Amino acid sequence: MTYAVKEMFLTLQGEGVQAGRRAVFLRFAGCNLWSGREADRGNAVCRFCDTDFVGTNGDGGGKFADADTLADAASAFWGKADGQRFIVLTGGEPMLQVDDALVDALHTRNFMVAIESNGTIAAHPRLDWVCISPKAGSEVVQRSGDELKLVWPQPGSDVDDMEEWAFDHYLIQPMDNEDAAANHRAAIGFVLSHPKWRLSVQTHKYLGLR
Repeated sequence: MTYAVKEMFLTLQGEGVQAGRRAVFLRFAGCNLWSGREADRGNAVCRFCDTDFVGTNGDGGGKFADADTLADAASAFWGKADGQRFIVLTGGEPMLQVDDALVDALHTRNFMVAIESNGTIAAHPRLDWVCISPKAGSEVVQRSGDELKLVWPQPGSDVDDMEEWAFDHYLIQPMDNEDAAANHRAAIGFVLSHPKWRLSVQTHKYLGLR
């Protein structure tokens, strides 16, 4: 299988339970909830994405002929640092491309493999960390994992139903748009009134990281 990767780079995980952790970010091209074209945003299921996942022209991106080639590239970004290797598979929607061969190749290279997905495609069963960020109006089939990260506010989100899903951590993350200040207040208010949830902020943006 050929893998289409928008970009890949070494950074610190900026949000969620793993925030602050050294990580290789592998951003796949393509998504099933929005084409990535501004002309299509108004009719997309997910209309608030702030990430460029179109094409393979980002730093570290490209088309990789097989899983070993892609895993070797990820290893090169990690370098020779000691400690548990950690890679985040994101997008776009990574589960459009993640398969047995890639997960096995990354595990062989001693990576703990995390994914950030919209949950509309079942997560690969051998992933080590599953973060699901549901989008209102989509059909979420992956209702279990390590963390549920709900971008807020999202009208139409069934929070009561989500609280019955099987996640270890429930996170609310303020939407980053022109109403960011109001969204932060709304997210704080949500957590104050819903004790099962915790606040997640995008620390990488405050720190100037990718």
